[in-house]
Amino acid sequence: MKLYTALTLVGLCLLTSCANMNKGQTGALGGAAGGALIGQAIGHNTEATLIGAAVGTMLGYIVGNEMDKYDKEQLNHVYERGMSNQPSSWVNPDTGSQYMVTPQPAYQNAGGSPCRKAQIEAIIDGKREITNTTACRDQYGQWQLQ
Repeated sequence: MKLYTALTLVGLCLLTSCANMNKGQTGALGGAAGGALIGQAIGHNTEATLIGAAVGTMLGYIVGNEMDKYDKEQLNHVYERGMSNQPSSWVNPDTGSQYMVTPQPAYQNAGGSPCRKAQIEAIIDGKREITNTTACRDQYGQWQLQ
């Protein structure tokens, strides 16, 4: 019975407030649900279900977070080496999400850090979104969205 309650809560979360989670969090949630099902199927008790959920959460987060890292690396590359006013595109091989980023010329902000504005066009789950962003290089040389 506890398994059904947990799965119901996960389902409600997916349909409501969890829609704004990042890929790592989404992966963790999916991993927890899958791990709980596998744990229950193997152990047939609450302890096995909880262990399965814990392991699934960890693995799901790692996989989901790697998807985030791929897109972030691609975006960082565009900010670092992209030609001004020339679009750069990629497709995330794990999610199928498509991105086209058009960076603007670099400039220095008030603190002296290099910054660039860019237009990001993304197609995620068939939905097209266009966002205008600004990123500045941090002390470690990574571009951080502002």
